[in-house]
Amino acid sequence: MSTVGVVTGAASGVGFACARRLAGVVDEVFLVDRDPSALEGLASVLPASGNTGWRRCVADVTDQNDMADLAARVSEAGRLRAAVHAAGISPMMAAWSDVLMVDLVGTALFVDALRPLVTEGTATVCFASMAATIATGEVDPSALAVLDDPLDPAFLERLEQATPGVADPVLAYAWAKLGVRRLVQREAVVQGRFGARVCSVSPGMIDTPMTRREAEAAGGPILVEETPLHREGRADEVAAVAAFLLSEEASFVTGIDVMVDGGLVAALATALPVAPSPGSTPSS
Repeated sequence: MSTVGVVTGAASGVGFACARRLAGVVDEVFLVDRDPSALEGLASVLPASGNTGWRRCVADVTDQNDMADLAARVSEAGRLRAAVHAAGISPMMAAWSDVLMVDLVGTALFVDALRPLVTEGTATVCFASMAATIATGEVDPSALAVLDDPLDPAFLERLEQATPGVADPVLAYAWAKLGVRRLVQREAVVQGRFGARVCSVSPGMIDTPMTRREAEAAGGPILVEETPLHREGRADEVAAVAAFLLSEEASFVTGIDVMVDGGLVAALATALPVAPSPGSTPSS
């Protein structure tokens, strides 16, 4: 039976880099994006490796019917081997409710739709963010209970009531990504029964079209000076981590989040100076 990979947000950025990594790993890759023009011609710029076939699929991750149709197409194509959920929007791209709908509810709908297809050896990577660590602060358990039920029809209203300030898109983004991490932990337990694995990746400042729009709106690079490696990350660096988590080499890794942030969270947590004085040498 043919093996199948699925990548959402595949038309650009980290999603595109993840799709490239699946060349030669599976027989068929579904390239999922809600922008048909961005998907147009995408297969022609992806690598030809082995017998990997590229299938474009226009779908909205916040649409339950679209996710059900995607799952049906994947099932017809073969055995689900790898799934990457990279679709998402940033705080400066939409209202707080849309951020939560795309970044958390969309993740839940994607995972929910594909869950019946997982078998032994299936691996899924969902994208969270370092924002879940640095921007949520102390979390009330009652708010977490709401966050853990993103498919509740009243989810947005309940979260707004339980979390003062969530109507700020920046805070909504952080909460959405915290929700993704927690969803991954729950799914790892559920899918482990079938021999399947689920992990999340939390990027820091990565050079992608979305981050460039954020930087432009902010008037310049964001948090680069506070990053110990003194630069933004690259989409292919994030995709390499996702590829490892999807690989057989990570066959005993599940339910975790991997930070890919150039050390930024560590710097903020320790409050140690990042940039040494000119001419100084590192000290122990």
